[in-house]
Amino acid sequence: MKPIFLIGYMGCGKSTLGRNVSRLSGVEFIDLDRYIESRYHANIRDIFASEGEARFRDIERSMLREVGQFDDVVIACGGGTPCFFDNMEFMNGAGTTVLLDTSLSKLHTRLMRGRHKRPLIAGKSDSELREFIVKALEERMPFYSKAQCRFVSDLLDDEVEVETTAMRFINQFHLPLKQQ
Repeated sequence: MKPIFLIGYMGCGKSTLGRNVSRLSGVEFIDLDRYIESRYHANIRDIFASEGEARFRDIERSMLREVGQFDDVVIACGGGTPCFFDNMEFMNGAGTTVLLDTSLSKLHTRLMRGRHKRPLIAGKSDSELREFIVKALEERMPFYSKAQCRFVSDLLDDEVEVETTAMRFINQFHLPLKQQ
């Protein structure tokens, strides 16, 4: 199986869905940000701070091309990954790109809950956060819309929803079920 690339805005559930699809199917899961951190022995925030965004995007592009050569893998890309260089064209050529389509209200709720873990939005009020999301989605949608498939990811907020959504993904993309 060629790689499946999960793309979408932060909070859409790329990592949650990818981890659980992997758990249920046995297909390997790679979170691109964690992959970069393990290869560079630094967290993304520190790479951004010490190297700058341009260098980070070069690293991200290189690591995307590396993991894009793997078989039988689901890859959660960073929210900005599709928006730089020819990353979308690469992913579309190397495997299947899936935009995790999440409603604005669901993104807003998830990011309000987890904003303390995300430096980009940590200091924003609820209304500022909503405006930030709307603006970012407007900027990124021309890239996101190049995805080959869309998958609704609104239902990932408890164990039952996660399991049901992961099974729906496995069925939609014809992934094998893990043998018990």
